[in-house]
Amino acid sequence: MGVMIQAFYWDCPRLENKEFQWWNTIREQIPALAKVGFTALWIPPAHKAANLTGPSMGYDPYDYYDLGEFDQKGTIPTWFGARSELESLIQAAHSHKLSVIADMVFNHNSGADAQELNPILNQKRWTLFHPKSGKFPRNWECFHPCMYESWDNMTFGDMPDLAHRNPYVYAELLKLARWLIEDIGFDGFRYDFVKGYGADTITAVQEYRYQRNGQQFVPYGVAEFWDNAHAIENWVDLANFSNTNPVEAFDFPQREMLKALCDSYGFSLKNLTTWDTVVRREEQNAVSFVENHDLRDDGRPIINDKLLAYSYILTHEGYPCVFWHDYFNLNLALGDTPNGIVALVDAHEKYAGGDTNVLYVDDNLYVMQREGYADQPGLIYVLNNRGDNWNGKLVTTKWTNASFAPVAWWSKSDLSRPINQSTDRDGRAQFYAPPRGYAVYAVK
Repeated sequence: MGVMIQAFYWDCPRLENKEFQWWNTIREQIPALAKVGFTALWIPPAHKAANLTGPSMGYDPYDYYDLGEFDQKGTIPTWFGARSELESLIQAAHSHKLSVIADMVFNHNSGADAQELNPILNQKRWTLFHPKSGKFPRNWECFHPCMYESWDNMTFGDMPDLAHRNPYVYAELLKLARWLIEDIGFDGFRYDFVKGYGADTITAVQEYRYQRNGQQFVPYGVAEFWDNAHAIENWVDLANFSNTNPVEAFDFPQREMLKALCDSYGFSLKNLTTWDTVVRREEQNAVSFVENHDLRDDGRPIINDKLLAYSYILTHEGYPCVFWHDYFNLNLALGDTPNGIVALVDAHEKYAGGDTNVLYVDDNLYVMQREGYADQPGLIYVLNNRGDNWNGKLVTTKWTNASFAPVAWWSKSDLSRPINQSTDRDGRAQFYAPPRGYAVYAVK
């Protein structure tokens, strides 16, 4: 299915001294990322932001059609760069067969040009927008509360929320999505804060019949619905009920499980088989991840042994997403070794197909088999929660008289290569993982 990388983190342009150069920074890494096996880039919001307190990450949209070419809000380029540099990034990605996912902030706006009276509230609000792009101007009727809509589930700070049931707003959002896909070249959308508006907007964006280069184009979509697995499942079912191009959702509950695995002393690996996650409920619609910009910077990062979490998402079902900061800044890529994310992405792309079958689990040992599907023949994954020594078990696999070799492994204290294993005529063999570590085996 592929592996996505979230190609940013909070304040990355400033922290890496790449202000107004982030698009170029990503573009420079595209050949190497494609070679590793990544298949998609999720990039930050590309539009001109309000920038009320300085350069912004884009989650305060002002002009959706200014991708870094109009002199407004204190700058011509966005904090990430100019429109031409964004288009160059997209072209480079496509030439290396990577999709580019746009971050769509549909819930709220910021940075209005003037206040105006909202007659429903009988008070003035910042809702009059005259963007220099000349596209999608807005007034108070475009925002909550207005005559079109009284329902507004959640607000994002003090920013006014768009009223999607206003036919003008609804049409403009669809027009924006079409422009981003057909003219700019994006391949799909990550939908920010979908709790704040009706799922029918997402359904419409996903379902639209886009045309690109004379061919119908079907975009990818993944939503940020931050909640428990049951609530996320309900939202996904609602958004996909009348949708031939289903939207997926980030698996926040699974991420909490992975944080517990990495950071909670005494975590039992039996929890891996019972934790209520999106991938367990809706395998085909789950995007798994270890870290993102919000969790890392809101005081909820994974602190310890993060490669254990990456070994899990890159061997199990779900569409895995790797975090740029982990890959580059924390140096968890560990390229040219079998001990990091690079080796795990390779294992995912080559072997991680088919259903998951847990062969053995106790508090400290977890042995799993991916059954294999199509050109991905399957794998054996071993996770060892004991910190003092190697741990393994005799298990019965689906493969008889087969020779296995480790293709990826890591340990907090011992990076020795696990030894090859061979199954007997009944498919039995012992598979081991190093202390507080993992090992991934494949038939050789």
